[in-house]
Amino acid sequence: MNQLKSREPGSVTLSGKLPATLRDELIMFRRDLHMHPELGKQEFRTTAALKARLEAAGLAPEVLPAGTGLICDIGTPDPDRPMLAIRADLDALPIPDVKTVAYRSTVANRAHACGHDVHTTSVLGAGLVLAELARQGLLPNAVRLIFQPAEEVLPGGAVDVIEAGALNGVGRIIAVHCDPRVDAGRIGLRAGPITSACDRLEITLDGPGGHTARPHLTTDLVTAAARVATDVPAVLARRVDARSGLSVTWGRIESGHAPNVIPQHAELSGTVRCLDLPAWRDAPDLVHAAIDEVATLHRAKSTVTYVRGVPPVVNDAAVAELLRDAMAARRGPHAIEDTEQSLGGEDFSWYLEHVPGAMARLGVRVPGDTRVRDLHAGDFDVDENAIEAAVELFTAAALLDGAREA
Repeated sequence: MNQLKSREPGSVTLSGKLPATLRDELIMFRRDLHMHPELGKQEFRTTAALKARLEAAGLAPEVLPAGTGLICDIGTPDPDRPMLAIRADLDALPIPDVKTVAYRSTVANRAHACGHDVHTTSVLGAGLVLAELARQGLLPNAVRLIFQPAEEVLPGGAVDVIEAGALNGVGRIIAVHCDPRVDAGRIGLRAGPITSACDRLEITLDGPGGHTARPHLTTDLVTAAARVATDVPAVLARRVDARSGLSVTWGRIESGHAPNVIPQHAELSGTVRCLDLPAWRDAPDLVHAAIDEVATLHRAKSTVTYVRGVPPVVNDAAVAELLRDAMAARRGPHAIEDTEQSLGGEDFSWYLEHVPGAMARLGVRVPGDTRVRDLHAGDFDVDENAIEAAVELFTAAALLDGAREA
Protein backbone atom coordinates (compact mmCIF):
# COMPACT_ATOMS: atom_id res chain seq x y z
CA MET A 1 0.00 0.00 0.00
CA ASN A 2 1.21 3.53 -0.74
CA GLN A 3 2.91 5.23 2.15
CA LEU A 4 3.95 8.74 3.09
CA LYS A 5 7.49 9.16 4.35
CA SER A 6 8.56 12.48 5.84
CA ARG A 7 11.97 13.82 4.78
CA GLU A 8 11.74 17.33 6.17
CA PRO A 9 8.90 19.75 6.96
CA GLY A 10 6.85 20.35 3.84
CA SER A 11 8.66 17.65 1.86
CA VAL A 12 7.31 14.17 1.17
CA THR A 13 8.22 11.06 -0.76
CA LEU A 14 5.34 9.10 -2.22
CA SER A 15 5.51 5.50 -3.32
CA GLY A 16 4.03 4.81 -6.72
CA LYS A 17 1.83 1.82 -7.46
CA LEU A 18 -1.43 0.32 -6.26
CA PRO A 19 -1.48 -3.27 -5.09
CA ALA A 20 -2.25 -5.47 -8.08
CA THR A 21 -5.25 -6.99 -6.32
CA LEU A 22 -6.85 -3.59 -5.77
CA ARG A 23 -6.09 -2.51 -9.31
CA ASP A 24 -7.82 -5.59 -10.67
CA GLU A 25 -10.79 -5.10 -8.34
CA LEU A 26 -11.25 -1.53 -9.48
CA ILE A 27 -11.24 -2.53 -13.14
CA MET A 28 -13.94 -5.09 -12.44
CA PHE A 29 -15.92 -2.53 -10.44
CA ARG A 30 -15.76 -0.09 -13.34
CA ARG A 31 -16.89 -2.76 -15.79
CA ASP A 32 -19.84 -3.63 -13.57
CA LEU A 33 -20.89 0.02 -13.52
CA HIS A 34 -20.41 0.20 -17.27
CA MET A 35 -22.74 -2.76 -17.76
CA HIS A 36 -25.42 -1.23 -15.52
CA PRO A 37 -25.61 2.48 -16.37
CA GLU A 38 -28.19 4.62 -14.57
CA LEU A 39 -29.45 8.05 -15.53
CA GLY A 40 -29.30 11.12 -13.31
CA LYS A 41 -31.26 10.85 -10.04
CA GLN A 42 -31.78 7.12 -10.72
CA GLU A 43 -28.35 5.88 -9.59
CA PHE A 44 -29.70 3.57 -6.87
CA ARG A 45 -27.74 0.46 -7.85
CA THR A 46 -24.53 2.46 -8.24
CA THR A 47 -25.05 4.10 -4.85
CA ALA A 48 -25.70 0.75 -3.19
CA ALA A 49 -22.56 -0.78 -4.71
CA LEU A 50 -20.40 2.09 -3.48
CA LYS A 51 -21.96 2.04 -0.03
CA ALA A 52 -21.36 -1.69 0.35
CA ARG A 53 -17.70 -1.49 -0.72
CA LEU A 54 -16.93 1.49 1.49
CA GLU A 55 -18.60 -0.15 4.49
CA ALA A 56 -16.60 -3.31 3.81
CA ALA A 57 -13.49 -1.16 4.19
CA GLY A 58 -14.66 -0.04 7.63
CA LEU A 59 -15.94 3.36 6.53
CA ALA A 60 -19.27 5.05 7.24
CA PRO A 61 -20.69 6.49 4.00
CA GLU A 62 -23.86 8.58 4.17
CA VAL A 63 -26.40 8.36 1.37
CA LEU A 64 -27.64 11.77 0.28
CA PRO A 65 -31.22 12.80 1.12
CA ALA A 66 -32.64 12.04 -2.35
CA GLY A 67 -31.49 8.41 -2.08
CA THR A 68 -28.77 8.54 -4.71
CA GLY A 69 -25.19 9.64 -4.25
CA LEU A 70 -23.26 9.66 -1.01
CA ILE A 71 -20.45 11.27 0.94
CA CYS A 72 -17.81 9.50 3.00
CA ASP A 73 -15.14 10.92 5.30
CA ILE A 74 -11.75 9.26 5.59
CA GLY A 75 -10.12 9.97 8.94
CA THR A 76 -11.54 12.16 11.68
CA PRO A 77 -12.44 15.69 10.58
CA ASP A 78 -10.76 18.46 12.58
CA PRO A 79 -12.85 21.66 12.86
CA ASP A 80 -9.63 23.68 12.73
CA ARG A 81 -8.32 22.00 9.55
CA PRO A 82 -10.56 22.13 6.47
CA MET A 83 -10.72 18.91 4.52
CA LEU A 84 -9.83 18.19 0.92
CA ALA A 85 -12.86 16.84 -0.95
CA ILE A 86 -12.56 14.49 -3.94
CA ARG A 87 -15.62 14.44 -6.19
CA ALA A 88 -16.99 11.87 -8.63
CA ASP A 89 -20.18 11.88 -10.70
CA LEU A 90 -22.33 8.77 -11.06
CA ASP A 91 -24.82 9.15 -13.90
CA ALA A 92 -24.84 7.77 -17.44
CA LEU A 93 -26.33 9.08 -20.68
CA PRO A 94 -29.53 8.18 -22.56
CA ILE A 95 -27.76 6.81 -25.64
CA PRO A 96 -27.13 3.25 -26.87
CA ASP A 97 -23.81 1.51 -26.24
CA VAL A 98 -22.59 0.30 -29.65
CA LYS A 99 -19.28 -1.24 -28.57
CA THR A 100 -18.53 -4.95 -28.98
CA VAL A 101 -16.93 -5.63 -25.59
CA ALA A 102 -17.77 -8.06 -22.81
CA TYR A 103 -18.74 -5.20 -20.50
CA ARG A 104 -21.07 -3.49 -22.94
CA SER A 105 -24.15 -1.88 -21.39
CA THR A 106 -26.93 -4.32 -20.58
CA VAL A 107 -29.53 -1.53 -20.45
CA ALA A 108 -31.12 -0.43 -23.72
CA ASN A 109 -30.35 3.15 -24.72
CA ARG A 110 -28.18 3.75 -21.67
CA ALA A 111 -24.40 4.10 -21.70
CA HIS A 112 -21.51 5.42 -19.65
CA ALA A 113 -20.36 7.44 -22.64
CA CYS A 114 -18.84 10.30 -20.64
CA GLY A 115 -16.55 8.32 -18.35
CA HIS A 116 -18.44 8.82 -15.12
CA ASP A 117 -17.90 5.13 -14.34
CA VAL A 118 -14.15 5.82 -14.44
CA HIS A 119 -14.50 8.91 -12.24
CA THR A 120 -16.55 6.97 -9.70
CA THR A 121 -14.20 3.99 -9.63
CA SER A 122 -11.16 6.22 -9.27
CA VAL A 123 -12.57 8.09 -6.28
CA LEU A 124 -13.60 4.78 -4.71
CA GLY A 125 -10.07 3.47 -5.22
CA ALA A 126 -8.59 6.59 -3.68
CA GLY A 127 -10.90 6.20 -0.70
CA LEU A 128 -9.79 2.61 -0.15
CA VAL A 129 -6.11 3.56 -0.32
CA LEU A 130 -6.57 6.54 1.97
CA ALA A 131 -8.58 4.46 4.45
CA GLU A 132 -5.67 2.05 4.75
CA LEU A 133 -3.27 4.95 5.24
CA ALA A 134 -5.54 6.35 7.95
CA ARG A 135 -5.49 3.00 9.75
CA GLN A 136 -1.69 3.12 9.66
CA GLY A 137 -1.65 6.68 11.01
CA LEU A 138 -0.23 7.98 7.73
CA LEU A 139 -3.06 10.25 6.61
CA PRO A 140 -2.18 13.80 7.72
CA ASN A 141 -5.69 15.23 7.44
CA ALA A 142 -9.22 13.97 6.91
CA VAL A 143 -10.51 13.69 3.35
CA ARG A 144 -14.10 13.70 2.11
CA LEU A 145 -15.29 11.63 -0.85
CA ILE A 146 -18.28 13.06 -2.72
CA PHE A 147 -20.13 10.73 -5.07
CA GLN A 148 -22.53 13.06 -6.83
CA PRO A 149 -25.65 12.10 -8.81
CA ALA A 150 -27.10 13.80 -11.88
CA GLU A 151 -24.19 15.71 -13.37
CA GLU A 152 -25.86 15.48 -16.78
CA VAL A 153 -29.16 16.95 -15.53
CA LEU A 154 -29.19 20.77 -15.69
CA PRO A 155 -28.43 22.66 -13.53
CA GLY A 156 -26.54 19.64 -12.20
CA GLY A 157 -26.74 17.41 -9.17
CA ALA A 158 -23.95 19.40 -7.54
CA VAL A 159 -26.54 21.99 -6.51
CA ASP A 160 -28.45 19.42 -4.43
CA VAL A 161 -25.26 17.97 -2.98
CA ILE A 162 -24.13 21.40 -1.81
CA GLU A 163 -27.54 22.10 -0.29
CA ALA A 164 -27.24 18.81 1.59
CA GLY A 165 -24.11 20.13 3.33
CA ALA A 166 -21.45 18.15 1.50
CA LEU A 167 -19.04 21.09 1.60
CA ASN A 168 -19.34 21.68 5.35
CA GLY A 169 -15.83 21.49 6.72
CA VAL A 170 -14.29 21.36 3.23
CA GLY A 171 -11.58 23.83 2.28
CA ARG A 172 -10.64 22.62 -1.22
CA ILE A 173 -12.09 20.24 -3.80
CA ILE A 174 -10.60 18.30 -6.71
CA ALA A 175 -11.90 16.12 -9.53
CA VAL A 176 -10.99 14.71 -12.93
CA HIS A 177 -12.83 14.36 -16.21
CA CYS A 178 -11.98 11.78 -18.85
CA ASP A 179 -10.29 13.17 -21.97
CA PRO A 180 -10.04 10.85 -25.00
CA ARG A 181 -7.45 13.16 -26.56
CA VAL A 182 -4.88 12.50 -23.80
CA ASP A 183 -3.00 9.22 -23.33
CA ALA A 184 -3.78 7.10 -20.29
CA GLY A 185 -1.24 7.72 -17.54
CA ARG A 186 -1.21 11.45 -18.18
CA ILE A 187 -3.34 14.43 -17.20
CA GLY A 188 -4.14 17.76 -18.82
CA LEU A 189 -4.12 20.75 -16.52
CA ARG A 190 -4.52 24.52 -16.51
CA ALA A 191 -5.18 27.28 -14.02
CA GLY A 192 -8.19 29.47 -14.71
CA PRO A 193 -11.19 28.49 -16.87
CA ILE A 194 -11.04 24.88 -18.12
CA THR A 195 -14.67 24.39 -19.22
CA SER A 196 -17.39 26.76 -20.36
CA ALA A 197 -20.85 27.77 -19.28
CA CYS A 198 -23.64 25.67 -20.73
CA ASP A 199 -27.37 26.47 -20.83
CA ARG A 200 -30.28 24.81 -22.63
CA LEU A 201 -32.58 26.56 -25.09
CA GLU A 202 -36.09 25.53 -26.16
CA ILE A 203 -38.00 27.59 -28.75
CA THR A 204 -41.49 27.25 -30.16
CA LEU A 205 -42.69 29.21 -33.20
CA ASP A 206 -46.37 29.56 -34.01
CA GLY A 207 -48.47 31.14 -36.73
CA PRO A 208 -51.25 30.46 -39.24
CA GLY A 209 -50.35 27.71 -41.66
CA GLY A 210 -51.87 26.79 -44.97
CA HIS A 211 -51.27 25.46 -48.46
CA THR A 212 -47.75 25.62 -49.89
CA ALA A 213 -49.32 27.12 -53.03
CA ARG A 214 -50.17 30.28 -51.06
CA PRO A 215 -47.31 30.99 -48.65
CA HIS A 216 -48.06 34.71 -48.75
CA LEU A 217 -51.28 34.02 -46.83
CA THR A 218 -49.48 32.15 -44.06
CA THR A 219 -46.66 32.42 -41.59
CA ASP A 220 -44.12 30.20 -43.30
CA LEU A 221 -42.92 28.48 -40.14
CA VAL A 222 -40.47 26.15 -41.85
CA THR A 223 -38.64 29.14 -43.31
CA ALA A 224 -38.98 31.02 -40.02
CA ALA A 225 -37.43 28.10 -38.11
CA ALA A 226 -34.62 27.87 -40.65
CA ARG A 227 -33.91 31.58 -40.33
CA VAL A 228 -33.93 31.42 -36.53
CA ALA A 229 -31.47 28.52 -36.71
CA THR A 230 -29.06 30.40 -38.98
CA ASP A 231 -29.61 34.06 -38.16
CA VAL A 232 -29.73 34.00 -34.35
CA PRO A 233 -26.11 32.80 -34.00
CA ALA A 234 -25.09 35.39 -36.61
CA VAL A 235 -26.88 38.22 -34.80
CA LEU A 236 -25.30 37.25 -31.48
CA ALA A 237 -21.84 37.16 -33.08
CA ARG A 238 -22.17 40.92 -33.65
CA ARG A 239 -23.58 41.78 -30.23
CA VAL A 240 -21.18 39.93 -27.97
CA ASP A 241 -17.42 40.30 -27.63
CA ALA A 242 -15.96 37.51 -29.76
CA ARG A 243 -13.50 36.72 -26.98
CA SER A 244 -16.39 35.53 -24.80
CA GLY A 245 -16.89 32.55 -27.12
CA LEU A 246 -20.69 32.75 -26.94
CA SER A 247 -22.02 29.94 -29.12
CA VAL A 248 -25.58 28.82 -29.92
CA THR A 249 -25.76 25.34 -31.43
CA TRP A 250 -28.92 23.47 -32.38
CA GLY A 251 -29.57 19.82 -31.67
CA ARG A 252 -33.19 19.55 -32.87
CA ILE A 253 -35.47 21.28 -35.37
CA GLU A 254 -38.95 19.91 -35.96
CA SER A 255 -41.90 21.16 -37.97
CA GLY A 256 -44.58 19.87 -40.31
CA HIS A 257 -45.91 16.52 -41.48
CA ALA A 258 -46.73 16.84 -45.18
CA PRO A 259 -44.82 18.27 -48.18
CA ASN A 260 -47.68 20.50 -49.36
CA VAL A 261 -48.82 21.87 -45.97
CA ILE A 262 -47.25 24.86 -44.25
CA PRO A 263 -47.39 23.94 -40.54
CA GLN A 264 -48.69 26.05 -37.69
CA HIS A 265 -46.00 25.04 -35.19
CA ALA A 266 -42.22 24.58 -35.16
CA GLU A 267 -39.72 23.73 -32.42
CA LEU A 268 -35.99 24.19 -31.99
CA SER A 269 -33.75 22.93 -29.19
CA GLY A 270 -30.10 23.65 -28.58
CA THR A 271 -27.43 24.82 -26.20
CA VAL A 272 -25.87 28.15 -25.36
CA ARG A 273 -22.21 27.99 -24.40
CA CYS A 274 -19.73 30.71 -23.52
CA LEU A 275 -16.23 30.98 -22.16
CA ASP A 276 -16.52 33.66 -19.49
CA LEU A 277 -18.80 34.57 -16.62
CA PRO A 278 -19.83 38.11 -17.72
CA ALA A 279 -21.08 36.84 -21.08
CA TRP A 280 -22.89 33.97 -19.36
CA ARG A 281 -24.72 36.38 -17.08
CA ASP A 282 -25.83 38.51 -20.05
CA ALA A 283 -26.66 35.60 -22.36
CA PRO A 284 -30.38 35.05 -21.52
CA ASP A 285 -31.42 38.61 -22.37
CA LEU A 286 -29.26 38.72 -25.49
CA VAL A 287 -30.53 35.38 -26.79
CA HIS A 288 -34.18 36.24 -26.09
CA ALA A 289 -33.86 39.54 -27.97
CA ALA A 290 -32.18 37.95 -31.00
CA ILE A 291 -34.81 35.21 -31.27
CA ASP A 292 -37.70 37.66 -30.98
CA GLU A 293 -36.23 39.91 -33.68
CA VAL A 294 -35.69 37.12 -36.20
CA ALA A 295 -39.05 35.48 -35.50
CA THR A 296 -40.93 38.80 -35.79
CA LEU A 297 -39.27 39.49 -39.14
CA HIS A 298 -40.93 36.32 -40.42
CA ARG A 299 -44.29 36.99 -38.70
CA ALA A 300 -43.87 34.10 -36.26
CA LYS A 301 -44.78 34.23 -32.61
CA SER A 302 -41.86 32.94 -30.52
CA THR A 303 -41.87 31.41 -27.06
CA VAL A 304 -38.45 30.92 -25.49
CA THR A 305 -37.60 28.65 -22.58
CA TYR A 306 -34.09 29.43 -21.41
CA VAL A 307 -32.84 26.87 -18.88
CA ARG A 308 -29.88 27.98 -16.82
CA GLY A 309 -27.20 25.30 -16.74
CA VAL A 310 -23.73 25.68 -15.27
CA PRO A 311 -21.09 28.42 -15.16
CA PRO A 312 -17.53 27.73 -16.33
CA VAL A 313 -15.22 25.61 -14.20
CA VAL A 314 -12.49 28.06 -13.15
CA ASN A 315 -9.54 26.23 -11.63
CA ASP A 316 -7.99 27.87 -8.61
CA ALA A 317 -4.29 28.38 -9.31
CA ALA A 318 -3.12 26.97 -5.97
CA VAL A 319 -5.30 23.86 -6.20
CA ALA A 320 -4.27 23.31 -9.81
CA GLU A 321 -0.66 23.48 -8.62
CA LEU A 322 -1.49 20.87 -5.96
CA LEU A 323 -2.69 18.52 -8.72
CA ARG A 324 0.42 19.28 -10.75
CA ASP A 325 2.67 18.49 -7.79
CA ALA A 326 0.73 15.32 -7.02
CA MET A 327 1.02 13.95 -10.55
CA ALA A 328 4.68 14.91 -10.76
CA ALA A 329 5.31 13.10 -7.46
CA ARG A 330 3.64 9.95 -8.78
CA ARG A 331 4.71 9.81 -12.41
CA GLY A 332 7.01 12.73 -13.07
CA PRO A 333 6.44 16.08 -14.77
CA HIS A 334 6.34 14.40 -18.20
CA ALA A 335 2.92 12.97 -17.22
CA ILE A 336 1.37 16.45 -17.20
CA GLU A 337 0.43 18.46 -20.27
CA ASP A 338 -1.14 21.85 -20.67
CA THR A 339 -4.75 21.83 -21.83
CA GLU A 340 -7.05 24.43 -23.32
CA GLN A 341 -10.44 25.65 -22.19
CA SER A 342 -13.22 23.62 -23.81
CA LEU A 343 -16.78 24.57 -24.65
CA GLY A 344 -18.05 21.60 -22.65
CA GLY A 345 -20.04 22.24 -19.48
CA GLU A 346 -19.49 20.62 -16.06
CA ASP A 347 -21.46 21.14 -12.86
CA PHE A 348 -18.26 20.84 -10.83
CA SER A 349 -18.32 24.61 -11.33
CA TRP A 350 -21.02 24.97 -8.66
CA TYR A 351 -18.64 23.68 -5.97
CA LEU A 352 -16.15 26.36 -6.97
CA GLU A 353 -18.71 29.03 -6.15
CA HIS A 354 -18.17 28.01 -2.50
CA VAL A 355 -14.60 26.67 -2.13
CA PRO A 356 -11.45 26.81 -4.26
CA GLY A 357 -10.84 23.75 -6.37
CA ALA A 358 -9.53 22.36 -9.62
CA MET A 359 -10.38 19.73 -12.20
CA ALA A 360 -7.80 17.86 -14.28
CA ARG A 361 -8.40 16.17 -17.61
CA LEU A 362 -7.70 12.47 -17.14
CA GLY A 363 -6.08 10.80 -20.13
CA VAL A 364 -8.01 7.71 -21.23
CA ARG A 365 -6.65 7.14 -24.76
CA VAL A 366 -4.72 3.97 -25.46
CA PRO A 367 -1.20 5.23 -26.25
CA GLY A 368 -0.65 5.02 -29.98
CA ASP A 369 -4.35 4.63 -30.77
CA THR A 370 -5.17 6.76 -33.81
CA ARG A 371 -8.92 6.27 -33.64
CA VAL A 372 -10.91 9.40 -32.90
CA ARG A 373 -13.19 8.78 -29.92
CA ASP A 374 -15.35 11.43 -28.36
CA LEU A 375 -17.40 11.90 -25.23
CA HIS A 376 -21.16 11.40 -25.48
CA ALA A 377 -20.72 8.92 -28.34
CA GLY A 378 -22.02 5.36 -28.25
CA ASP A 379 -18.60 3.85 -28.97
CA PHE A 380 -16.80 5.74 -26.19
CA ASP A 381 -14.39 3.59 -24.16
CA VAL A 382 -11.23 4.04 -22.14
CA ASP A 383 -7.84 2.54 -21.47
CA GLU A 384 -8.49 1.21 -17.98
CA ASN A 385 -4.93 2.03 -16.92
CA ALA A 386 -6.38 5.52 -16.46
CA ILE A 387 -8.05 4.33 -13.24
CA GLU A 388 -4.73 3.62 -11.59
CA ALA A 389 -3.38 6.99 -12.69
CA ALA A 390 -6.38 8.79 -11.23
CA VAL A 391 -6.14 6.94 -7.92
CA GLU A 392 -2.48 7.84 -7.69
CA LEU A 393 -3.27 11.47 -8.47
CA PHE A 394 -6.01 11.71 -5.84
CA THR A 395 -4.08 9.95 -3.09
CA ALA A 396 -0.95 12.01 -3.72
CA ALA A 397 -2.99 15.22 -3.68
CA ALA A 398 -4.56 14.24 -0.35
CA LEU A 399 -1.18 13.45 1.19
CA LEU A 400 0.52 16.58 -0.11
CA ASP A 401 -2.39 18.80 0.86
CA GLY A 402 -2.55 17.35 4.36
CA ALA A 403 1.18 17.72 4.84
CA ARG A 404 1.06 21.38 3.77
CA GLU A 405 -1.80 22.07 6.18
CA ALA A 406 -0.09 20.36 9.12
